[in-house]
Amino acid sequence: MPYSLQKKIKQFSLGLLICLMFMAAAISTLGLRDQVVMADVVVVPGNTVNPDGKPSERLRGRLNAALRLYATQQCKAILVSGGIGEEGHDEAAVMKKYLVDHGVPDAAVYTDNQGITTFATAKAAAALMREKNWKTSMLASQFFHIARFQLAMKKYGVTPVGHVHSTHYEVRDAYSLAREVLAYFEYTFSNPQVE
Repeated sequence: MPYSLQKKIKQFSLGLLICLMFMAAAISTLGLRDQVVMADVVVVPGNTVNPDGKPSERLRGRLNAALRLYATQQCKAILVSGGIGEEGHDEAAVMKKYLVDHGVPDAAVYTDNQGITTFATAKAAAALMREKNWKTSMLASQFFHIARFQLAMKKYGVTPVGHVHSTHYEVRDAYSLAREVLAYFEYTFSNPQVE
């Protein structure tokens, strides 16, 4: 391979790496800076449910973030959205039980058991907000997920007015952040409404 071509490949690779690192920093900065405002609904996406039917630590982190908002009267309702996980549990049902067991009235928790992707959760949230004539929403998820979650909501016509992040952190968050950078690009160029 000619030296000039090798040099161009190295320069391109370095430029791409810098771009990805910048994106990771931007995603982290956005997600770690909570924007707490009054909202009609807080949307919480699903995550792993343990084999015993209890929310995983990561999922509890998201739910606890939503609980704090409800407890401080920052929202009227909570939408929990998830699918049927590998363990066979309905994530949304498990999430609702957790919230109700921790003091949120049953009538204030809405469920969507079709939320198998961030786009699916955004679609369900947009539909519920139209049905209830709600205008404002907040998002509750891991810090690295907030940017893509906001993007998905906007693609369904909802501009979230705020967000909070889970205070549960894991070593694998570094991998999840790297994956989110790529997923954000994918979501940027996707049009879920034609699916």
